[in-house]
Amino acid sequence: MTQPYDAFLLVSFGGPEGPDDVIPFLENVLRGRNVPRERMLEVAEHYYHFGGVSPINEQCRSLLAAIRAEFAAHKCELPVYWGNRNWHPMLEETVRQMRDDGVQRVLAMATSAFGSYSGCRQYREDIERARAAVEGAPIIEKVPPFFRRAGFIEAVTDRVQEALASLPGADIIYTAHSVPESMAQASPYEKQLMEVASVVNAKLGLPAPTLVYQSRSGPPTQPWLGPDVCDYIRATDSKRLIVVPVGFLSDHMEVLYDLDTEAAEAAKDRGIEFLRAATVGTHPKFVNTIFELVAEATAAHGFQGCAIDCCRPPARPPAAGARPA
Repeated sequence: MTQPYDAFLLVSFGGPEGPDDVIPFLENVLRGRNVPRERMLEVAEHYYHFGGVSPINEQCRSLLAAIRAEFAAHKCELPVYWGNRNWHPMLEETVRQMRDDGVQRVLAMATSAFGSYSGCRQYREDIERARAAVEGAPIIEKVPPFFRRAGFIEAVTDRVQEALASLPGADIIYTAHSVPESMAQASPYEKQLMEVASVVNAKLGLPAPTLVYQSRSGPPTQPWLGPDVCDYIRATDSKRLIVVPVGFLSDHMEVLYDLDTEAAEAAKDRGIEFLRAATVGTHPKFVNTIFELVAEATAAHGFQGCAIDCCRPPARPPAAGARPA
């Protein structure tokens, strides 16, 4: 049987890997968003707090190693590539490398489980922009959001169970990156997040879930999804609290700073015992889910992708002090 794909591509956000990378990285993130430079420098301090290094690239490397091992265990010989939206290895660089390696048709997956403009459609746009810049670029097909896959949900469930074992009896809240309300209304983002949280809580015999948001980056005049996780913590009656970053696949800067630093401090100020659950990361069930996506697409010689008009981009008002994702 002819194999429809001859490579697998992991597409991610990217992050700085040293102090000298921080400003160029943020300039890439903020391009076209009319954010004052003073605000960008303020956000840069979050990265400098961690030595100018975002953990996301290293976590992508760990995920890539796990994917390669999973593919090998199933005798899947697809070469695995990696390209980012905002920092090296940039997606265009990777598309050029695939072209030079003779790759013709690629199955791509973004490091985002849920449907929204920034988490799905924008990655499709990134891919097409990179292809347009590379003459003779391979065809690249991005799999749709995979929030409903059993292995992903089981991995989230395991992470919640691990956290409860460390902080028994704690209340649980789920968190995800906030987006503009206009983006949320044009996508299934909120519904998909709540679906996963509801399924996990049902598996664990827990009550209906609470979903909060974090890391908003828009001007105060633009409505974004809420409540904010820190606002929730300041108002809650909980004495023990576990925060589950269900909207993130790995422990990158929004998790390390906005949860492990800011949210943890808000909890400490109120005398709340606080624990942040781990993200799915390289959980074996999640890694196996990636292989299953590849195997199913290969067997079917393709897959049903997202609708062309799904997850429309939000209107971006002039920003004064916006914060990048």
